[in-house]
Amino acid sequence: MLKYLLIVVALLATGACSADEKAAAAAAPEKQWQAGQDYFVLETPQPTSTGDKIEVLEVFSYACPHCAHFQPYAEELKSKLPANAQFVLLPAVFQAPWEPFARAFYTAKSLGLLDKTHQALFDAIHRDRLPLHTLDDLANTFYKNYGADPANFISTATSFVVEGEMAHGNQLVHDYRIDATPSLIINGKYRVTGLAERGVGFPEMVQITLQLVKQEAAAKKAHK
Repeated sequence: MLKYLLIVVALLATGACSADEKAAAAAAPEKQWQAGQDYFVLETPQPTSTGDKIEVLEVFSYACPHCAHFQPYAEELKSKLPANAQFVLLPAVFQAPWEPFARAFYTAKSLGLLDKTHQALFDAIHRDRLPLHTLDDLANTFYKNYGADPANFISTATSFVVEGEMAHGNQLVHDYRIDATPSLIINGKYRVTGLAERGVGFPEMVQITLQLVKQEAAAKKAHK
């Protein structure tokens, strides 16, 4: 009996320690990331596309393996954004082979396929190693499987509308001073990217972004 009581007391003590540890972790101050060191303030704030919501924009390319590796963190970030923030995507074209993927993004978006194809295209390229290099490849080998007519897909991808979106997107990438993907732009004001020398990897990019969203929300509330 005494042995049983001692075991129960020990278990209760262990539970108390765990609770104390959790409380201490919850009470620990949030790390304050530093502008100009851990993230960057844009010299000229850029207009956003999300109306009254705080814009969190990922600059990416389907051709970029780092962007493929960032995908779980992008999903985590989206799940943690408050109701007053919105996640959007912007394809970058750093080199000619990336152009078909940017056109495919805008086309899939216009055809209402993006929710089904975004992760799937990363998987097809970087996991399954499918030979998707041209618009023809993308239309006939990939997007056809999601209900897109290949001829219509290519026609849309080379249309005047997509040409305009490409030009606008390329200008934004320039104005945001993007030199690496993936990068995150918060509310047209801040740029967050991986910085190995500062210990900023993908988890830290998520943390910094959430801190900046919180900061922007507080600023908006103060100005009401």
